[in-house]
Amino acid sequence: MAAQHSQGIQTLLEAEKEAAKIVQQSRQYRLQRLKDARSEASREIEEYRQAKEAEFKSFEASHAGVTSNAQAAVDEETNVKLQAITDAYEANKDAVVKKLLDRVLLIKPELHRNLKRAGGSESQ
Repeated sequence: MAAQHSQGIQTLLEAEKEAAKIVQQSRQYRLQRLKDARSEASREIEEYRQAKEAEFKSFEASHAGVTSNAQAAVDEETNVKLQAITDAYEANKDAVVKKLLDRVLLIKPELHRNLKRAGGSESQ
């Protein structure tokens, strides 16, 4: 009976070792699957990023012409307005200078109204 009892314990120990080995293999398998999943997710993220980057480059290239055309139109409009202002300046500068000089040179010497009153009350 002692031999049978000893053999039963030995069988239980072997079963426990086998179970521990299976648990260890399961953990390693799970860790490997996690690493694989992470690397797969990283690869998918990188592919998605590259696809979106290519899409953005395409969008940017297709709209770059629109932007340069708009800039050219704005530059042309600015040049036209500047030319109009320059032409108006050239056409009117002599007349404006003449008006300014006429006003500056138009002098009517007369006493200030307060001085006239003060002078008038002293003589009274």
